Amino acid sequence: MTRFWLVRHGPTHARTMIGWTDLPADLSDSAALARLSAHLPPEAPVVSSDLARAVATADALGPRPRLPHDPDLREIHFGQWETRPFAEIEAESPDHIRAFWESPGDIAPPGGESWTALTTRSWAALDRLHGLAADIIVVAHFGPIVAALQRAEGISPEAAFAHRIDNLSVTSLALAPPKVFSINHRP
Repeated sequence: MTRFWLVRHGPTHARTMIGWTDLPADLSDSAALARLSAHLPPEAPVVSSDLARAVATADALGPRPRLPHDPDLREIHFGQWETRPFAEIEAESPDHIRAFWESPGDIAPPGGESWTALTTRSWAALDRLHGLAADIIVVAHFGPIVAALQRAEGISPEAAFAHRIDNLSVTSLALAPPKVFSINHRP
């Protein structure tokens, strides 16, 4: 069994839809980063999304074995909604954006990806990592972390979306056999 320690990257402070847009993380809270690093297994290898906010957060966890960055751990791609405020998109396409959030599945933003596409790629990334070590630290984004919870808990996307996943929090779980150890833990 591999235990995944899923860490959400540091905050970007963006107030817009940010998926594949490569914004930096604010990693100025050194005390929070020190607590996070101390909470994680010291010998566990670290893998991150290839987006800068995840890579920098992984780097801030201190010297640990590193695995190559994995683009399949990226946030959901918001397509034409990227970098736009939610209210602006809702004013333009209220039915579309509501359906996207309220019925996650095959509905995608224009030029973006659906929840089904995100879960397919993020689950594949976790499957590739499974068995490489007893513990693996994965620095990723809200979407892939919630997708992992959906799978581990065997719940609907809507139920998974109800979970709060804060920046610099840890969600710990196993996929085989499925077990959730913690959700949104703030060390």
